[in-house]
Amino acid sequence: MLPSFFIAHGAPLLAIENNEYTQFLNQLGQDLPRPKAIVLFSAHWESQTQKISEVAQYETIYDFGGFDPELYTIKYPALGDQGLSQEIKNLFTSNGIPFQVETERGLDHGAWVVLRMLYPNADVPVIAMSVNPRLTPEEQYKIGKSLSVLRQNDILIIGSGGTVHNLRAVKFADNGEIDQWAVEFDVWLATYLHHWDLESLFKYDSLAPYAEYAVPRYGNEHFIPIFYAMGAADNKQIASLLHRSFRYGNLSHSVWQFG
Repeated sequence: MLPSFFIAHGAPLLAIENNEYTQFLNQLGQDLPRPKAIVLFSAHWESQTQKISEVAQYETIYDFGGFDPELYTIKYPALGDQGLSQEIKNLFTSNGIPFQVETERGLDHGAWVVLRMLYPNADVPVIAMSVNPRLTPEEQYKIGKSLSVLRQNDILIIGSGGTVHNLRAVKFADNGEIDQWAVEFDVWLATYLHHWDLESLFKYDSLAPYAEYAVPRYGNEHFIPIFYAMGAADNKQIASLLHRSFRYGNLSHSVWQFG
């Protein structure tokens, strides 16, 4: 059975950089058993009703501006999987989760930056999934949990976002120094993830130190994919931190394995 993952997608420049984090993700893709398909919840696709992609082949979305022109030449033409889309619809129906099907949207950079480092040849089918910041963490976890059975069939489930992601606080003139508040939030998070303490994790916004900086209310969409990924491993509640580093003073690059 494949684990599920929470993977930080960082800033768009990550797609053309060669550093400690990109090398880790490249190696992770080589080390994992090859999945039959990938189900990915992206922080950059928000919707009030859960969306499921049913796309034959994805276009590449450049949902950012002002970066290196090379970024806008990257293509990640992954295929969809109509059979898997139907299976997800059946699971949502049986678990009472409302959903809508999306037949046109491509892959945003929260999806293709991560997928390209794991599987650079775009040769693993993908089902893109939206996230809903207006749901409670319990509801987000339930959506992931409803898909946990997919892991038994070699389906890789990923939540793509960032545990510390405050664009008003990042320092693009990166001098290598890391803000202590970002570290303290991530250390708190690691403690409760390792214990699978859902009661505390679901109240992270009031319990975790510096939560208002790490996960600002205007930008919690980057944090919540971790609940979808955790829920997908509810049947084997083990959390392992595989990588943690920071860029731009406080932007976290973390990879969590669940299950």
